[in-house]
Amino acid sequence: MTISPDLSKRLAAEAVAVLLVVASIIGAGIMAQRLDGTGPAMALLVNSLVCGAMLVVVIVAFAPVSGGHLNPAWTLLMIIKREISAYEGALYMIAQVAGACAGAMMANIMFGQNLVSIASTARTGPPMWISEFIASFGLIGAVLGAIRYAPGATPAVVGIYIVAAYWFTGSSSFASPAATIGRTLSDSYAGISPASVPAYVVAQVLGALAAFAVFNWMFGRDDVSQQQPGPLAPDVAIPGPVKRA
Repeated sequence: MTISPDLSKRLAAEAVAVLLVVASIIGAGIMAQRLDGTGPAMALLVNSLVCGAMLVVVIVAFAPVSGGHLNPAWTLLMIIKREISAYEGALYMIAQVAGACAGAMMANIMFGQNLVSIASTARTGPPMWISEFIASFGLIGAVLGAIRYAPGATPAVVGIYIVAAYWFTGSSSFASPAATIGRTLSDSYAGISPASVPAYVVAQVLGALAAFAVFNWMFGRDDVSQQQPGPLAPDVAIPGPVKRA
C-alpha cells in the first residue's frame, strides 16, 4: 500500500512532536544534573515542568495535522474505535517510536554524549508497574474528560496532568510506549534499561484499555472520542481522530 501525501504529513507531525517531547525530557534531565547543587528533587521538578510545557506546545502545534496522538496506547484505542485504520494506526505507532528514538539521540548529541548510549537504569518491580498502569489510566481519563467537556483546554490538561504524575507515581509517569522505548537510548537521568521496557509497555497499554472502558461509561456516551480532535500524549500524548474528506 502506498502512503498518500496527506498521510505522510500526519506521520511526520507525529514523529516530530514525539521527537521534541523525548528530547526535552532527556535534555532537561541531563541539564538539571549538570547544574551545580542540583539534587534529585530539583532534577525531577525541572524534568516534569519541561515535559509538561513541551506537551502543551506540541499538542497545540501538531494536533491540527495528525490529531496529536503522540502515544501508541492512544492510537491503539483509536484503532479499536475504528477512528483510524489498523494500517494507518500501525504507521502512526512506527512514526511515534522513530520520533522518540530520534529525540533521545538528539538530546545525547546536544550534551556531548555518544549518539546512542544504552540506558543502564533498571526500573522494575510491582510498584513501578502499578505506577505505569495508573499513570496511563489517569492520562487517558483526563484526555477523554477534556475532549468531552472542555476540548479547548485539552493541551493544558495533558501538560498539567503529566507534571503532576511525575510526582505522584513511583515511576515518574512514562505513560507512553514510544517514549519508554526512546528513553532506552540515553544512559542518563531519564533513561530506562531495555530489560525494563516490556513490563512498562504492558502496564501502560492495560491502563489505557481500562481507562477507555471506565471513562467512556462514566461520561455516558460511547462516542466520547469523537467530540473533538485533541491530543494526548506521554512521555505523553493524544486525542481524537483527524477527520479527512
